[in-house]
Amino acid sequence: MRRVPPEMFRFTTGEKADLNGAVLEAFGVAGERLETALGLDGVREQLRAVGWVADLADEELHDALKRLVGWGLLDVVHNHAEHYRTAEEYERRNLHYSLTRRGEAALAGVRHALEVLASTGALQTAVLEAITDRLDELTVLSGEPATADRRVFSTLRELEGHLEALVENTKAFNGQLQRLLRAEGADLDVFREVKAATVTYLQEFLVNLDRRGEAVAEAVGRVEERGIAVLRERALRGAELPPVPGENPAAGWLESRRARWAGLRAWFLPDDGTHPRIEQLHDVARRAIVSLLQVLERINESRRRSSSAVQDFRELARWFAAASGEDDLHRLWSAAFGLGPARHAHLAHPDPELIPSSRSWSEAPPVEVSALLRTSGRTERFTRTGKVRDVKAVRAARAERARAQRAESARAWQVLELDGPVRLSSFGILEPAVFDRLLDLLGQALATAPDPNGLRRATSGDGRVEIVLAPPPDTRTAVLHTEKGTLAGPDYIVHVVAAGGTVGLSAPHTTTRQEAAG
Repeated sequence: MRRVPPEMFRFTTGEKADLNGAVLEAFGVAGERLETALGLDGVREQLRAVGWVADLADEELHDALKRLVGWGLLDVVHNHAEHYRTAEEYERRNLHYSLTRRGEAALAGVRHALEVLASTGALQTAVLEAITDRLDELTVLSGEPATADRRVFSTLRELEGHLEALVENTKAFNGQLQRLLRAEGADLDVFREVKAATVTYLQEFLVNLDRRGEAVAEAVGRVEERGIAVLRERALRGAELPPVPGENPAAGWLESRRARWAGLRAWFLPDDGTHPRIEQLHDVARRAIVSLLQVLERINESRRRSSSAVQDFRELARWFAAASGEDDLHRLWSAAFGLGPARHAHLAHPDPELIPSSRSWSEAPPVEVSALLRTSGRTERFTRTGKVRDVKAVRAARAERARAQRAESARAWQVLELDGPVRLSSFGILEPAVFDRLLDLLGQALATAPDPNGLRRATSGDGRVEIVLAPPPDTRTAVLHTEKGTLAGPDYIVHVVAAGGTVGLSAPHTTTRQEAAG
């Protein structure tokens, strides 16, 4: 904090804070339009563009510009390229103002502060998947020639942007969650809705969080195997940094990339053997769910007024003392002690949480009372328990159907499983059951990303069979015929083996299915 100039954010305070901020924002909007310097008329025009509608005299605008120049936020230069016909024209058009580096930083800081105040944090699983995708893309780009340096740069910056979004959103959401847990005096109905929505949100985020974190860690390892230092050097060449007088920006740029990569490892694959921060996020989310439920329980308990016989009798004594006559005393006695028991008082609403305990009985919705309560003292009629249905036949039919499905699946895998890779077109005519399983395997394989060798792998739903799919070496079209129709598509190289077997497709060839079977 000592490196921040003391006058940097002075424009946000004082009587003229609105005018100072509007002038600085006007220069920021002009910079976005590539207008680096503004005269007095240009400043007025940009002020109208940012929404300043109040009348502003020239002297007042000059004072605002002078203040910003004195604080080091604006720089003023003389425009010697113009020709001035009058003194008034010289005064209005001679001085040009532009943002300094300190002014740009001050404006960016205020904009970021306003953005943080207006934003809410979020836990986004899509960011984790985007990080994995960018890491896999870096792995692929590491094997491409130097012409891909610009793509390496853009991919690396996208990766850093996703990591920054993950960190910032997580911190903001955690702070918002802790403020929610510390909230006092909140309306019970509102808090119940927020609690339910937050618990559901956290539970959805925790689904497959471990798997996503492990996928990112594995992707980080694959990138480092290719050489992260080399990738940073290639990204530096792709960044095409402009020359800066007196210093080389490359060293600082590389140091910033190393720090960002260290932050990525701290989240998913720490060097010191500690637990990744993504696991800590998992623990925080689970603790938050428990804490939210506990807070709701405490609020319910605090709003539930305990019954006190002492207070009730004291109130009754005051009523007796205020009674005007003996008849009133007898009626009060009969009302307080002569009533029969209310046998329906123990009944509750279908969802008691929707009715606060502090609500008066006269305002609460009625409770359904059984007609049997008056005659028998019971709310339900109990009859003989029904007979248990015999499910032996249903169980036998299901077992027979399961055996038939297993036998059909085994026959299909026996047809598809071969000793070596074959062309897809070699399968020719297939039975419907075999075709359905082959099509399912092909769909799962095509839905996965290719490995560094270009192969796609997938496993059947029962885990017994694995398919390895290699890209077709030519443009031939495979045509498969079944009783239900015909399928046409690229003639891939297919190898179907038992799961866990050794599969190699390093050199795709055009072996037919008949040759492999022979």
